[in-house]
Amino acid sequence: MEPSTFSKGKGEATNPAQKLDVIRISGFRCYGYTGYFPEENKLGQWFELDLSIWLDLSITGANDQLEHSLNYADVVERLKTLIETSRFKTIERLNSVITEAVLAFPPVYKVHSRLVKLSPPIPGFGGQIAIEMTRSKGELS
Repeated sequence: MEPSTFSKGKGEATNPAQKLDVIRISGFRCYGYTGYFPEENKLGQWFELDLSIWLDLSITGANDQLEHSLNYADVVERLKTLIETSRFKTIERLNSVITEAVLAFPPVYKVHSRLVKLSPPIPGFGGQIAIEMTRSKGELS
C-alpha cells in the first residue's frame, strides 16, 4: 500500500491528508531499563508515554466493527513489551523504536509520541525529561 493512499474497502482511495482522525493514548506508564547510566539499565525506572495516532476512522464510525480500525489494546501491549524489554542508552532511541512500532500497524498514517523519563538521575533536579517525535508512514527515521 502506498503511504499516500488508503483503501476504503470498495476500491476507492483517498489522500490521507484530506481526512484523518486521531486516537489518543495518554498517561501510559511502564517500567523500563533505558538510560545512559549503568544503574538505569540494571535497576530500571518509570516512563510515561502519550500518543496521538492518525488514521481513518470513518468506516468504523459507520459500521461499529473493530476489524476496520486500530485495536489500541494491541498497540498498548506491543509498546509495553518494547519498553519493558529494550535496553537503550537514550530515550531518543527508545522513542524512535516506539514510533516505528506504531507506524507498523496497517491503518496508521502518522504518530506523535511524547516519552517522559519521570525521575531522571540528575543530581539536584526534581523535574522530568520528555522527548517528542512526530513521524509519518514512508518517512525515513
